Amino acid sequence: MILIIGGAYQGKTEYARSLGISDICDGASEDIYRVWEHSAVNNFQILVKRQLEAGLDSLEEAERLLQKNPDIVIISTEIGGGIVPIEKSERLWRETVGKVCCYLARKSSRVVRVICGIPTIIKETGDNN
Repeated sequence: MILIIGGAYQGKTEYARSLGISDICDGASEDIYRVWEHSAVNNFQILVKRQLEAGLDSLEEAERLLQKNPDIVIISTEIGGGIVPIEKSERLWRETVGKVCCYLARKSSRVVRVICGIPTIIKETGDNN
């Protein structure tokens, strides 16, 4: 699995495409129970929000996703910076995205942070540890 992270509009999806990935679903609109069917999931942070709204455990869903498609590419916008939201649900969402992305980073063979269109590999292993 590959995890691609970075701020909004920084070139994360373009980087995934440069790897030859063309089957990229949108976590904002794809069926939350079928994302594993694609080569990549963009807007993973929105997928997590939708899972929370549906009453699902996002960490369990991430484990299930990796079981069904261990080669998937996850593209997530970093949402943990900036002003802490007043709404409890927004704080929970940020915390959950952070925890799930930490889990995915541990399981990934590669983690890439993209800033200004420049990819920086922050983890590279030969296996999915």
